Amino acid sequence: MVQKNGERLKYIKRNWILYAMLLPPMAFFILFRYVPMTNIVIAFKDYNIFRGVWASDWVGFEWFQKAFTDRTFFYAVRNTLWLNILDLIVGFPAPIILAILLNELPFQRYKKFTQTVVYLPHFLSWIIISGIANQLFALGSGVVNISLGQLGLPPINFLMENNLWVGSYIGIGVWKEMGWGTIIYLAAITGINPEIYEAAEVDGAGRWGKIWHVTLPGLRPTIVVLLIMNLGRILGSEFDRPYTMANPTVMEVADVISTMVYRVGIRSNQFSYTAAIGLFQSVICVIFLVAANTIAKKSGERGVW
Repeated sequence: MVQKNGERLKYIKRNWILYAMLLPPMAFFILFRYVPMTNIVIAFKDYNIFRGVWASDWVGFEWFQKAFTDRTFFYAVRNTLWLNILDLIVGFPAPIILAILLNELPFQRYKKFTQTVVYLPHFLSWIIISGIANQLFALGSGVVNISLGQLGLPPINFLMENNLWVGSYIGIGVWKEMGWGTIIYLAAITGINPEIYEAAEVDGAGRWGKIWHVTLPGLRPTIVVLLIMNLGRILGSEFDRPYTMANPTVMEVADVISTMVYRVGIRSNQFSYTAAIGLFQSVICVIFLVAANTIAKKSGERGVW
């Protein structure tokens, strides 16, 4: 034991610069990630902004009971799950397919141009994206409906009907993030040994055969890790996307947990109630993450940890 401790000390002395470089990020996470987590007790208190977090009265699980009997909360959970599941089904395979298609392009200049074009929407904020969506799909003045009218077709209310709004929400989200997601998959494809492709070609595999038997198996570890991370966010929801794209006529399907927390917690000053909702959401996400990682490991994949 003493010998092992001595070896560890020598290793630390030899690489002390690396450990010193770890101190700033560790300090950042401790100060701005872990210390604020102590305020999670708000979910178990009747928080009074003037008395402060620790001086407020304890109420136990009262806010959780209120959430589980609140119909609005269940609607928000239902919408969050539904939209995220659709995002996973439609949006997760999209960058994989796009990365494979880009990898198969023989013309390098066209490939680079296409990559640049499909990356660009990622850098636009959802405020801009929702403005573009309104200009395209608005019932009376949208470019799409004007074009349909010129063709003699009836207008389609993309943004005011529940099912059409959900389709528009998912489609626009895929368009915005699909190009950015291909970066990881293209990097994984470049890590596949070219000799495997040559061996497959010698065995008589065509282009589709090489994709199916070489490219996709080579991408499988990356796909599994990203799928686990996406499943960990299955009950999470970004705020800006549903908030900017929603409107009063589709709130039945557009109101998700993040917009509910903003509306009830920030605008109505029910901080303890929304803290309880956020804690419930985080616990469920952790359960999904651990379960997905466990299943991946039992299936023979490496998982996230």
